[in-house]
Amino acid sequence: MPESDDERIAELEAVLWHDDPRFARALGKGRPRRPREYRNGRAWLAMGLALSAVFTGAMVPHGLLLGVGLMMAALAVNLFDTSRRRRLRRRGP
Repeated sequence: MPESDDERIAELEAVLWHDDPRFARALGKGRPRRPREYRNGRAWLAMGLALSAVFTGAMVPHGLLLGVGLMMAALAVNLFDTSRRRRLRRRGP
């Protein structure tokens, strides 16, 4: 391969390693894992807690619990937005 292609591949590898080191490490071992954009474990946990609070607040007529559950659900939806997480992470030092 020409020199420019080797440099380009090395640059892509460095960017991938910087962006998601666990994905790059697993890819090097031959057992790739899902990229960071597709790992939503915390988001699903937060959504589950929020919906359980909404359900409990509706079953036990308690407006404060229902309102808190709805606010938590609105905040949990933000955790599913991968493009926002990517923009926030790149602004750091």
